[in-house]
Amino acid sequence: MAKKLTLRIVTPSRVMYEGEVGMVLLRTKSGDVGILPEHQPMVTVLDYGVMKLYDDGKEIKRAAVLGGYAEVGDSIVSVLTDAAEWAEEIDEARAKHAKEIAERRLASQNENIDIMRAELALKRALVRLNVNNL
Repeated sequence: MAKKLTLRIVTPSRVMYEGEVGMVLLRTKSGDVGILPEHQPMVTVLDYGVMKLYDDGKEIKRAAVLGGYAEVGDSIVSVLTDAAEWAEEIDEARAKHAKEIAERRLASQNENIDIMRAELALKRALVRLNVNNL
């Protein structure tokens, strides 16, 4: 039997996932990292991106993860994030609308616009839109 990772994904509002997987692919501030059983222990900062879960070599689930931390231990991965959504939970129309609003704000060059806030809104919308397109 192939070795497995125990994965736990926690947001402030729920335990999003708790179970065994063969591999987890995470977007960190340093780039994408694939975690397999017996991976070297580490703690890493997550970037906005798509997290993919694999089992028996096949992708089984995708989620938009909007930052946070991951801790890798003895075949255990804990993901703590402020916000994450499974691909099937994402409202594509809402994400497109959020993207359009953020793009308009950034293009307006209005000095009253909080540029960083608009850039983060755009980044969140793009992650949500890309979770099913990879």
